Amino acid sequence: MSQATLKELTDLLLAFVQERDWKQFHNPKDMAISLLLESAELLELTQWKNGRELQEAMEARRETVGDELADVLFWVLEIADHFQIDLAQAFQDKLRKNAEKYPVEKARGKSTKYTEL
Repeated sequence: MSQATLKELTDLLLAFVQERDWKQFHNPKDMAISLLLESAELLELTQWKNGRELQEAMEARRETVGDELADVLFWVLEIADHFQIDLAQAFQDKLRKNAEKYPVEKARGKSTKYTEL
């Protein structure tokens, strides 16, 4: 199922949670905390490394990086489901907003925040 839709992935995670009777623990605050904690585990893989060493370390731990990204996605999908947010639409809307904040002619090749362009 490598080309699964967001809906299919959400259905999988909801079944997983339901089978374990975990929904009772998944309130917005705790889901947001879990999302942050899983993001921190991804970040931890980069700690104390830079440049080529960082790239090599991440490539060597590709499966672990994938696991952590999947954990992050789990919480993103569940939070979106909880608030009935269409993630595909939200992503497209946000990308459009970012395009307005970061017009190509001003932002190309720059890491400057939009307020400083």
